[in-house]
Amino acid sequence: MATTKPIDRTCFGEPRVDRTAQLTSRADEHPIAYDPRPAPDSLHVRAVRVLEGNWTGTSTVPSRSLYPHQWSWDSAFIAIGLRHLSPLRAQTELETLLAAQWQDGRIPHIVFNPSVPLDAYFPSPDFWRSSTAGRAAGAPRTVQTSGIVQPPVHALAAWLVHCADPGLSRARGFLSRVYPRLAAWHRYLLHRRDLGGGGLASVVHPWEQGMDNSPCWDAPLSRVTPAPDRSFRRADLDHGAAEDRPTDLDYGRYVRLAADYRDGGYEDGRSEFAVEDPAFNALLIASEYALARIARELGATGTARHARAERLTAAMVERLWDPGSGLFLCRDLRAEAGPETGESTAHSTEHRSPTDAPARAHARTYAHSNGAAQAESTAQAKSTARAESTAHSGEHRSLPSLAGARTESTAPPGEHRSAAGTGTPLHQSTAPTGEHRSPTGASTGSPTDASTGSPTGALIAELSVSGLIPLLLPALPREVVSALLRTARGPHFGLGDTTRLPPSYDLRGEAFDPHRYWRGPAWFNTSWLVESGLRTHGEHQAADTLRESILEAADTSDFAEYVDPYTQEPCGALGFSWTAALALDLLHSRPTHHVSCTGIDTFDEMSNEEFRGGNPG
Repeated sequence: MATTKPIDRTCFGEPRVDRTAQLTSRADEHPIAYDPRPAPDSLHVRAVRVLEGNWTGTSTVPSRSLYPHQWSWDSAFIAIGLRHLSPLRAQTELETLLAAQWQDGRIPHIVFNPSVPLDAYFPSPDFWRSSTAGRAAGAPRTVQTSGIVQPPVHALAAWLVHCADPGLSRARGFLSRVYPRLAAWHRYLLHRRDLGGGGLASVVHPWEQGMDNSPCWDAPLSRVTPAPDRSFRRADLDHGAAEDRPTDLDYGRYVRLAADYRDGGYEDGRSEFAVEDPAFNALLIASEYALARIARELGATGTARHARAERLTAAMVERLWDPGSGLFLCRDLRAEAGPETGESTAHSTEHRSPTDAPARAHARTYAHSNGAAQAESTAQAKSTARAESTAHSGEHRSLPSLAGARTESTAPPGEHRSAAGTGTPLHQSTAPTGEHRSPTGASTGSPTDASTGSPTGALIAELSVSGLIPLLLPALPREVVSALLRTARGPHFGLGDTTRLPPSYDLRGEAFDPHRYWRGPAWFNTSWLVESGLRTHGEHQAADTLRESILEAADTSDFAEYVDPYTQEPCGALGFSWTAALALDLLHSRPTHHVSCTGIDTFDEMSNEEFRGGNPG
């Protein structure tokens, strides 16, 4: 059989070829270099065609019609799938997004394509006015973006993309160029967005969490006065059924929040909407583990980041775990707390299950006992930072360019500079801003309301798939993992029983709607995350079953944006990029399908003796 001449070979001896072009071309013109030739209408080839059709030359749009620009967390998921086809294209996907990063560290949730008409999508660039309204926060001058963010999946994606072809990644200096930007992104979230003072990041708009119209936002949004109907025109209804999309009232509130944020110069801390969300923070923690791996690949220890990931896990258990429902819940930081517990009235008298005490004790014990280890890791981090800051003493004023490969150094840049390049140093401790620490540097646990001794705000009594995403994290207490698995399989989500993919919202909830966006339908990215979480905790049979269900739903729905959780009826846009990309990732994760390496154990505890990069199959 004729083969395509490879440019090089990967670390596992595989030919390095651009399989995107290969698989979308006619077989008789471009025979496949390895693996059996896919059938022309196979799931694999059709997924490749979706990604090829949505590729713009530098990034991938989620959907040509409904979402014609680059979206932040979409690009991260897309890169995870693209790495199996073209690691170079996957790297480019992330580099294009990171090139639009603001100097304060935030990665905007949309990077606008200037060739797309303004009326093709709302809110458009002239609404966000990033280059003027965002000037104080360091918005880029040469590209138009939104001013809000999306979940931080990017470091995880960067690590997995590196693992797909370490040789190419090292030759291009991929990790050494993206690492300082990813580190600045995490600093922004851990410092500027710790609005509750407990170490967790907060979202200031429902779009930031990614699950735009989830019923979890109904109570916080009820305090927001909507923008007048005639002050904006929704472009989404030109491409999607109104009954599948957020309501006009929802949109009016979204617009009001975004306009107020813009008019305040995108300054954090003043929004009337501020929520600590479990999925957002779980992805931040997972990406901290990935940054630890990246740091080790670049010659640092990574121990400070690993310790931070475990500390944030403990904070999330302390602040967001609800034993009564067996799920992580969102915390509304602007809500009135209960008089004694700091929780909402709905939860202040709720019966605590037997798993509550050990789970919370685990979180508090870890936070206290971690002091000595944290002092050691802090010393190591400072030592590394001093060496790195000497090597990078000329990089104080701005984030590094992504153009071209960096070959002068492979060590991560210093971690203690201002993300905005203003000369104002960030905290020298590895602890997030706002976390209370004793004189010895040991954490004293989650910061609390001074008058009540309890976490600020109130838990939101709504059950969402967001509460299952923390299954990704390896350091969760065992009793919390067991409770999450029971909840996933129970009547509220019905996974493996009444549903094959996890619904986005409580099947028994009053607001449940199997077709309306994030109020019930099953989504492919959250299903992929739950599948990964099941594997993290050794639930391989359940993960295999969910994997097959995801692939079947992607196939029969023509790569729909989301589906009815009961029937898998397609909803939203078809030919959706992250659906195709994550289907490809699951196809390539078969133990017998040797196509490209995957980054195993990304969420596992990192060994201090050995660094394991990719899985050769």
